[in-house]
Amino acid sequence: MEGLFLLTTERVTIRMPDDTDGGSLWRVARDSGKLDLNTPYCYLLLGKYFRRTCAVAELEGGAVGFVTGFRHPERQDTWFVWQIAVDASARGRGLARRLLEHVLRRPENADIRYVEATVSPSNVASRALFLGFARDAGVDCDIRSGFEAEQFPDGAHEKEELYRIGPISYQT
Repeated sequence: MEGLFLLTTERVTIRMPDDTDGGSLWRVARDSGKLDLNTPYCYLLLGKYFRRTCAVAELEGGAVGFVTGFRHPERQDTWFVWQIAVDASARGRGLARRLLEHVLRRPENADIRYVEATVSPSNVASRALFLGFARDAGVDCDIRSGFEAEQFPDGAHEKEELYRIGPISYQT
């Protein structure tokens, strides 16, 4: 399933990724300057084995954004958003929200009722994205402890709060 919409005057396509998209996803993550950069192999795996819960946005054949995630192994009605990124050239136009909605509107994801993500308190853009998403969907966003800073190696990471949004319902 593909979704087309206009980004200013340019045409953006949102689609399900595949294993050929791994390098592009890695580059968008690297260039974002905001995300923990995973190995290129990780992005290849996400595109191949978790593609039903991921999406890539393209402009003129190049990736300008993505969302990666997976169904919670113990709660299949929960989609855990691992990473979401939008290239600097495409920010501020609602693309991150459209990536989330694209995944949730796919027929195979019709039974997802909750969206979860961990967000660092200093990540203003992600906080606004998830709080606004919950507000606009008319559902709660429960924020609780996710991972403490001490859990990360060498204390090199800020704590992460768990955002749990729902229950939601997206019709295809």
